[in-house]
Amino acid sequence: MPSVISHALVAVALGRSQPRTVWSPRFWVLSIACAVAPDLDVVGYKLGVPYDHLFGHRGFSHSFVFAGLLGLLVVTCAFPQIGRWTPLWWRLVGYFSLVTASHGILDAFTNGGLGVAFFAPFDHTRYFFPWTPIKVSPLSLRTFFSSAGLAVLASELVWIGIPVMAAAVGLALFRRGRGGRKSLVWKQSVE
Repeated sequence: MPSVISHALVAVALGRSQPRTVWSPRFWVLSIACAVAPDLDVVGYKLGVPYDHLFGHRGFSHSFVFAGLLGLLVVTCAFPQIGRWTPLWWRLVGYFSLVTASHGILDAFTNGGLGVAFFAPFDHTRYFFPWTPIKVSPLSLRTFFSSAGLAVLASELVWIGIPVMAAAVGLALFRRGRGGRKSLVWKQSVE
């Protein structure tokens, strides 16, 4: 898996793609929480859940079904002031689902582990992308704060950090070129 730092960076970049009217502290905290939540499955190690089990590391919590369910849960519970089934409600459900799904997508670009169960619970097959340039992050904090951890961070800078920053700059320039116009759908604030 990429480190928590890279998952959070992707969440912030995706969040910046949303109009400023939704940028509340709650929005940012939940964005980062959704991006890192799939790795809560590591608790299974302590409980004896095998790595390759449906609920093992990179199993169901890394699936698209889980991402969709978490997106629904987050918007329903954390943004009750937004009318259900409205365009803004669906937009936020899609956004938080995408932020959660980004975790598994990044993990499938790493060079370690058993792959990601994108289609669980319907298909337990673990997948990697054909190209896996990102060094897998160690699960141990001691190992992370070593030369191995530095190699992971260097890999993430090249394959995640620089592309994410380039996309953020491109989006900012695009918005500036459009004069910062906002969609009418976003008129309602999420604060």
